[in-house]
Amino acid sequence: MDKIIIRGGEKLHGDVRISGAKNAALPVLVSSLLTEGWNTFHRVPDLADVRTIKRLLTGFGAEVEGGETLRINADRIENYEAPYNLVRTMRASILVLGPLVARTGKARVSLPGGCAIGARPVNLHLKALRAMGAEIDLRDGYVEATAPRLTGATIYFDISTVTGTENILMAATLARGTTVLENAAREPEIVNLAEVLTGMGARIRGAGTDVIEIEGVDALGPVEVDIIPDRIEAGTYMIAAGLAGGEVNLLGCRPEHLDTVIVKLQEAGVKITAIEGGLRVVGDRNIASVDVQTLPYPGFPTDLQAQIMVLMSLGRGSSIIKETVFENRFMHVNELMRMGADITVDGSSAVVRGVPRLRGAPVMATDLRASASLILAGLVAEGTTEISRIYHIDRGYEHIEKKLSALGADIRRVTGGS
Repeated sequence: MDKIIIRGGEKLHGDVRISGAKNAALPVLVSSLLTEGWNTFHRVPDLADVRTIKRLLTGFGAEVEGGETLRINADRIENYEAPYNLVRTMRASILVLGPLVARTGKARVSLPGGCAIGARPVNLHLKALRAMGAEIDLRDGYVEATAPRLTGATIYFDISTVTGTENILMAATLARGTTVLENAAREPEIVNLAEVLTGMGARIRGAGTDVIEIEGVDALGPVEVDIIPDRIEAGTYMIAAGLAGGEVNLLGCRPEHLDTVIVKLQEAGVKITAIEGGLRVVGDRNIASVDVQTLPYPGFPTDLQAQIMVLMSLGRGSSIIKETVFENRFMHVNELMRMGADITVDGSSAVVRGVPRLRGAPVMATDLRASASLILAGLVAEGTTEISRIYHIDRGYEHIEKKLSALGADIRRVTGGS
């Protein structure tokens, strides 16, 4: 099994190009199940989760060609089962449920797996599909859904759910009548999906607000679109520059997707300015402690909570980081403490007391964003950090060790670790 080994202390300098967003690519690629003909998607990141979605699509009978520019033709859907051996690795696999039912009238999808950062139940997806006329049966670890044709309904999500909003948004495009999603998630990835569906011929209003209205149509056609840049990858490199010091240009990102992150990093003393095509980030390793609370978009992203905790570990004073989105997302804390961080967890909050330095140590990644936080810690730690179980990082960051190495970090991937 691979490891990442980092010798800390190097400043970062240069340009890093931000990849297409994992969390946008997954639903956009799945949306091809709604159409006949060849869909073309540009800026598709080379990630383990994307490869899983491609295997799911080919398992249904779709033709999939290409890499960063990916072409998908789902003219013939010959299978409507998403098997456990694929779905267990990625919770976003549940996104195929709505499109399959809408297009074929039936779906059999294994209950999903993925990072162990909280329950993230699919009950909101199932409740919405039932309201739209689908019969739902849970049997042998699978969701089985059938509906001759879905019918529009008013759906209220009890909590903001990104995948739930995406799933039902896709399903509603082919439903009979109008569907209204209330308390819908507002993330840029949902806006990107709505733009793709609209390009296919869907009738959608309100994406990016908490009320989305979808007027169903009889059929959708193929589209050619770009995946939006990954705001979480961009935020991770912004924090890396703030931690390690130096000057890094983030190319191809969208600053408007990072407003809250920019504000918090500026409060912490990181210098951030707009440049043509992206952002310039300058860090001088003089970090002020700031409090952070994760919230659904446009609040501070839960997917950057672990990374900013590393930054606060070297801050002047103490900070409180409150996690409100997932109930089990502090598993990186013990590994950071092995590196010398001073963190106390109390329920959904963590008190982070800044320390003068972190120390390299053998650590183990527990989930995708925890992996990123340990890499960031290794960049600034004294000595050598060895990170095992790095298969998590490959689910959401495209060639992270190559990008950081190009910026001057002493980082490499080795094979044969445990």
